[in-house]
Amino acid sequence: MAFSEFRPLHDNSLIDYIKSVPALSSKIANDFDNLFVKEVGDGNLNFVFIVLNSAGSFVIKQALPYVRSIGESWAMTKERSYFEWLALKEKGRLCPEHVPEVYHFDRTMSLIGMRYLEPPHIILRKGLVAGIEYPLLAEHMADFMAKTLFFTSLLFRTTSEHKRDVAEYCGNVEMCRLTEQVVFSDPYKVSEYNRWTSPYLDHDAEALREDNLLKLEVAELKSKFCERAQALIHGDLHTSSMMVTHESTQVIDPEFAFYGPMGYDIGAFLGNLILAYCSQDGHADQANDRKAYKEWILKTIEDTWNLFQHKFTALWDEHRNGAGEAYLPAIYNNPEVQLLVQKKYMTDLFHDSLGFGAAKMIRRIVGVAHVEDFESIADAAKRATCEKRALDLAKTILKERRNFEGIAEIVSAIRKYES
Repeated sequence: MAFSEFRPLHDNSLIDYIKSVPALSSKIANDFDNLFVKEVGDGNLNFVFIVLNSAGSFVIKQALPYVRSIGESWAMTKERSYFEWLALKEKGRLCPEHVPEVYHFDRTMSLIGMRYLEPPHIILRKGLVAGIEYPLLAEHMADFMAKTLFFTSLLFRTTSEHKRDVAEYCGNVEMCRLTEQVVFSDPYKVSEYNRWTSPYLDHDAEALREDNLLKLEVAELKSKFCERAQALIHGDLHTSSMMVTHESTQVIDPEFAFYGPMGYDIGAFLGNLILAYCSQDGHADQANDRKAYKEWILKTIEDTWNLFQHKFTALWDEHRNGAGEAYLPAIYNNPEVQLLVQKKYMTDLFHDSLGFGAAKMIRRIVGVAHVEDFESIADAAKRATCEKRALDLAKTILKERRNFEGIAEIVSAIRKYES
């Protein structure tokens, strides 16, 4: 069966498609008699099919030409699947321990075939809602971020290599524009797509739109997001973009990937952990007050940044005499100046991460796409209390981010917003 033009796949046509692709059919030993196929996409944009039998398995992800959670009224480029494939290949090369292997890509069909992350892997966000601790999460995510950000930056690469890849990923402009809209614009103005827990947060949403200092800070972050091609970033590194077990952490869904500010990835992960923390009181019950779990989340936030900083600077030290052109050895090889450079670089990156993380928190409370952490709290008043705490915290972090000197101070700030 020829697939010469794009069509959305469904269970039957998907099987016909698999039969036509040896790279996929061989994964299931060409046995279609006992094949299990299930569409499991619960995100905003794509179809996701699990395909398996006793011989093997894989996942098919197909990009739709519109926002799935909204409908055909919100058009969306299918080309995002090409950039997701590129990013999966590159990030998988740099950090194969934490990126699923890709088996097949079809640009016409906007389709990627990749490793099926079998149970007990679950979406991290669901694990956080359920109160499950992941003892290796901070180590794994610090490793993933350090490797994928350092090795695609000018700390490691030449400007020629860097600009070549920046130019390639500039083609993902539509996904960048979507981020610009839903993260940096819509929450601060009246938008048909905005929503919040009404009437409880009506005043808070209005106050955001009238907070001029906050809007100045968001404008600066938006400029950095649009203008700073620092490294190849995932572009959507929240807690639904990774699947986990106690021993495994796998980063998925880099369809927003482009060369942007490193702090956007780091902030997205940390900000979503803070959202998870703020939601815990809404999930507490008589059997589990979630207090110990909240302490684990705080420790994970602190450990993630500290481990990332250690791993990132260790890579920098290891490759300081390499091809990277940001800080040429002939100029910066003196140990004293090297320490000064690293301190300023990491301080700026920390403050960027705080700002972007706070912006990501705000959009999840008053913007178009919310998070299960809060949405799964059935009692609207209780949910709004948790959301308001997160919103107030995010506003404080965003405005005052340059005053924080380390991640321990952020943890202290989070504690101050306890009810």
